[in-house]
Amino acid sequence: MPLSTIRALAVAFAAALMGAAPASAQQYPSQPIKIIVSLAPGGVADIVARAFAAKLGEQGKTVVVENRTGGAGLIGADAAAKSPPDGYTFYMGFHGTQSILPHLTAKMPYDAAKDFLPVIFITTSPNILIVHPSVPANTPQELIAYIKASPGKLSYGSPGLGSSGHLAGEQFKQLNNLEVQHVHYRGAAPALQDLVAGHVQVMFDIVPLTKEQLAGGRVRALAITAARREPAVPNVPTFAELGMPGIEGGPWFGLFAPAGTPRAAIDWINAEANKAFSSPDLKARLEGQGLTLPLGTPEAFGKHVEAETARWGEVIRRGNIKAE
Repeated sequence: MPLSTIRALAVAFAAALMGAAPASAQQYPSQPIKIIVSLAPGGVADIVARAFAAKLGEQGKTVVVENRTGGAGLIGADAAAKSPPDGYTFYMGFHGTQSILPHLTAKMPYDAAKDFLPVIFITTSPNILIVHPSVPANTPQELIAYIKASPGKLSYGSPGLGSSGHLAGEQFKQLNNLEVQHVHYRGAAPALQDLVAGHVQVMFDIVPLTKEQLAGGRVRALAITAARREPAVPNVPTFAELGMPGIEGGPWFGLFAPAGTPRAAIDWINAEANKAFSSPDLKARLEGQGLTLPLGTPEAFGKHVEAETARWGEVIRRGNIKAE
């Protein structure tokens, strides 16, 4: 074979390899991107995934959002973990599948720490401690005193076993040595309905779901688990303001990639997400719903996930919480 032909073939082969690798910033993305959401349509994870898809669509990029629900998020997370790490599949992960369920589920279908790479921390919402109006408490300290004066008579509702509301309530119990019964529901809506009806007396909800009930006077807010006050409910103090800094946490959502995904693809998605969620229209819409947008680097998101995994693991162990 002539030397010129060999050289031509070598150049063609090298070009083919470069075109196939999403690590090339000039080539990526050259095909549709998929975001797997393991929670139901209409929830926060779905809303932010579709908002990001729409922003990329404005640039002519094709992004498909695929809802794969079931198993408290495990089905979708497992599908994402086992997807090809080619830079074209991402997962809208959240506190449950990445930091809580690994402590509750004996046989996880994936390794949350090893099978995913953090991409970007998109949004979070603090838990807010609310009570039925019949409860004679206007501060967390007054609630603690009331519970201790009536041990075992009050109950707190949550969206489900292992939810952020459940673990925030358990954290509150542990730090204050309280006797209060946990009642878990299938979702936040039925839990909140029962709180309004007085069937449960206490709940750690999230701001977007509670705003309407607060405005109508059907529940009373005592404190919020955030570093600073939430603009959507500016009159609700933080636990830290009230001298209770140990009570923290809330649901969060962010993008992950299957382990092995090229760094260039992760960096591209990170940069585009930072840009999209910093845009005035989308930022105002989400913050108006009581959501915070941390954004930042993959490394910062990774540290957050590690801290959350350690925090809730300790609460679960101390509370001897088991999956049912």
